[in-house]
Parts: sequence; structure tokens; C-alpha cells
Amino acid sequence: MDRLESAGREGHADQNAFAGSVVRRDRLVVVSGLLGMVMLSWACTIYLAWDMQHSEQALCCASQLLMFTMWIIMMAAMMVPSAAPVLLIFATINRKRREQERPFVPTGIFLLGYLVVWGGFSAVVTVLQWRLHETALLTPMMVSASPLLSGATLLAAGIFQLTPLKHACLQHCRSPLGFLLTNWREDFRGVFRMGLQHGTYCLGCCWLLMALLFVVGVMNLAWLAVLTVFIVLEKVAPAGMRLSRVTGLLLIGAGLWVVAEAVPWS
Repeated sequence: MDRLESAGREGHADQNAFAGSVVRRDRLVVVSGLLGMVMLSWACTIYLAWDMQHSEQALCCASQLLMFTMWIIMMAAMMVPSAAPVLLIFATINRKRREQERPFVPTGIFLLGYLVVWGGFSAVVTVLQWRLHETALLTPMMVSASPLLSGATLLAAGIFQLTPLKHACLQHCRSPLGFLLTNWREDFRGVFRMGLQHGTYCLGCCWLLMALLFVVGVMNLAWLAVLTVFIVLEKVAPAGMRLSRVTGLLLIGAGLWVVAEAVPWS
């Protein structure tokens, strides 16, 4: 009897060890995939920025397709890091369902839906950028040529940081587990729609922050990194909501200052 109990305990320990190794391997695969995607996106972004800076004609000879590709790569580089928590939770739920022999869909399908939303945003902002360039409101190096436009963009971004819509979207992004549990689907189409839905909330949270790139420079790598870190902190830091509001006030102040400097008072 003692031998049987000992063998049972050893078997249970072996199962726990195996389960722990599966968890670590599953998390490692997801994290490695995300890191690889982010690193590749940033590498492409850095190359595009270098190419723009060393091109005499810069945007003048860039096609809309090239600009669209550039925005897609930038959005992947900036937004996938902030989506890492929800992707890791999704992968964990999937692992448990797989162990229970229940239906599951690869995490990549959820990520694809998320990226499709930002692909749509990239298409819209490409058209906007082209129009700004045609009306001489954007320099060939993709920086606002109008102080009034810069000031208005800063003001709009700052005011939006304080709105209920921003608060609701940010709260959703900060609490992904509740979203996954209440909206879980067991088929490819449903999981893709989950990715679309989460991406829409994320877009609602960050779209005006992306407009700030027209103020600081679309291919300004330093500001791209700053915005990326800020978006991650907004979504995962304990004081993320407070950080969002304080940043909104700072942006409003900066916008008022830029507008005041641009308007002739005499």
C-alpha cells in the first residue's frame, strides 16, 4: 500500500512538472513570437527612417502604397507591445482548453484581427498624409509645416485624453481578462472578430496619440519610441489612468503655447 501511495505521489509530481513545463513552453513560444515580430517591425521602421533622411526627394517620390506599407509596419512596431498582455492571457486560456481537449483557435488568429484594425487605420492616415502633403501642410520629411495645425493637433489629443470615450477604451484595454471571458468564441471566425473588437477599443484609445506623429515627425524614431512606451504604460502601469489625464493636461498646455506663438497678436 505504501508503495502504491508513493508511486501515486510520484506520478502526480511528474504530471505537475510536465504541466509546468508546458506552461513555460507555451508562454515562451508566444513571447518569442511577439518579440520577433516587434523587433522585425522596428528594424523595418528604422530602415525606412534612415532611407527617408538620406533621400533627397523623400516623400515627393514615395508612392501611396509605400506610405501605406510604412504605416502598417509602424503600427505593428508601436501597438503589438501594448497588446502583449491580452495575447498572453489568450494563449493561457487556449492552453487550458487544449489540455481539457476542448476546441481552441491559435492565438495568431486573434492577433490577425487586431492588426487588421490598425491596417484600416493605416489606410486612412495614408490618405490624410497625402492630402496634407498636397496642400503644403506637411514637409517632405513628414513634419507639420503649419504651427496652427500642430497646435490644433496637440489640443485635440490633449482634450481627448480627458473624455469619457478615452476613459472607456483605456479601461477596456487595461482589463483584457474580462473581455476574453465574456466574449470568448470557439471558431476561427469568432476569434478573428474578437481580435477586431479588441483592436477597435485599442484604436479608440490611441488614434489621436498617433496624430501627434504629424507634429513631431512621422519618422522621428525617438518620438516613436516615446509614444510606444507611453501607450504601454497607459495600459499596464498601476497609475495608467492618472498618467493619461496628466498627459492630456500637458498636451493642452503645449497646444495653447504653440497656437499662441503662431498667432500674431499685434
